[in-house]
Amino acid sequence: MKTPLRSSSAFLRYLFIFVVAVGFNSCQDQVESTYTYQAKIPVSIKTEVFRDMYVGPVGPRDINRKGKIYIFNDFLFIGEPNKGIHVIDNTNPANPTNISFIEIPGAADLAINDNILYADSYIDLLSFDISDPRDISLVNREEDVFTNFYIDQEAETFTYYKDTVITSKDPIRRWGGGGIWLDAMSFSNAEAGGGQGNYGQGGSMARFTLANEHLYTVDDSELRLFDISDKADPEFVKQIPLGWGIETIFPFKDKLFIGSTTGMHIYDISVPAAPQQLSVYSHITSCDPVVANDDYAFVTLRSGNFCQQGVNLLEVLDITDPSLPKLLKSYPMDNPHGLGLAGDYLYVCEGEYGLKSFNVSDVLKIDENQLEHLKGLNAFDLIPGPKSLIVIGNSVITQYDYSTPSKLKQLSTITIK
Repeated sequence: MKTPLRSSSAFLRYLFIFVVAVGFNSCQDQVESTYTYQAKIPVSIKTEVFRDMYVGPVGPRDINRKGKIYIFNDFLFIGEPNKGIHVIDNTNPANPTNISFIEIPGAADLAINDNILYADSYIDLLSFDISDPRDISLVNREEDVFTNFYIDQEAETFTYYKDTVITSKDPIRRWGGGGIWLDAMSFSNAEAGGGQGNYGQGGSMARFTLANEHLYTVDDSELRLFDISDKADPEFVKQIPLGWGIETIFPFKDKLFIGSTTGMHIYDISVPAAPQQLSVYSHITSCDPVVANDDYAFVTLRSGNFCQQGVNLLEVLDITDPSLPKLLKSYPMDNPHGLGLAGDYLYVCEGEYGLKSFNVSDVLKIDENQLEHLKGLNAFDLIPGPKSLIVIGNSVITQYDYSTPSKLKQLSTITIK
């Protein structure tokens, strides 16, 4: 199934210019200072050139940049933004083995349904057969389904944004008249949706999720639906506008919880192909992943990057009536990122401040029931998996035995170069 190319005017309309100086060097005996910026620079590419690029497995490679994490059976899949996906044999979490790398230009997100891995490749959705993780093959390409990239239909080109380090004597400046767009890599949690399917489990920063034989994806402003009843041949169903600032998606039973910079959207997916908005809970502008159980949604709000006007909080919402979510209590945090629930236990990544764990059986006394605060690691996102708690940071992926929730035991680490 193929949808026509179209220009994403909403994307251009909301393409603001964000720049953060991440460091500078100067000497006392010099007048000039040098500033270094990490930015995204627009690059245009012909669709025919893009689709001629190699896609598929190669030998194992070092992990050079953190991305999305996902587990399926005994394997851990680690995304490397714009490059592809690392495949790790995690049969023994104390001794994970890097076995392969799937080259995917423009890769960002992934989800797995019964040995079929779905991944984005800029404007296309790819499907891979991973029934043998050591011999992965591309089985389908759905073209032109992710139209959040600006596409010039007549020229058959699209624009992506390349990570670039820029050195300048100016503290803040525009680049080539078009500006600099700082990367605010939004990275959401277990595939907890109902329905048929043997789904894997992702982290709390995901933009892909699975439920009821459908793949749901979000970009900065829209929800997209794909029918995956034919697992190897997803069919695009429709897209639903959500408003700007969408970041993450989390399924729980017949609901989708969608995090944004301004709030949380709750959608009913009891009819999988026709999601219905139940409510929108609004908060101060801040980055916002979310996880949920039957009664409560746990939302982290943080400052930094695009979230610079934000606050650092853990919010607990009563969602017993999903059409009217109510804030029960807010807890101050250091700089919360991803989070995960395992029964009555909540694990929160605090960025450079480490990892915290809480007993949340009494949601009104979470601050009184902190179990641990592991420092010395930069924790970005996590998965409470069946074998281990997997935590990804800037330079390392760490696995913990969390069978004793109050005392995490480190099992192994995987280095991010």
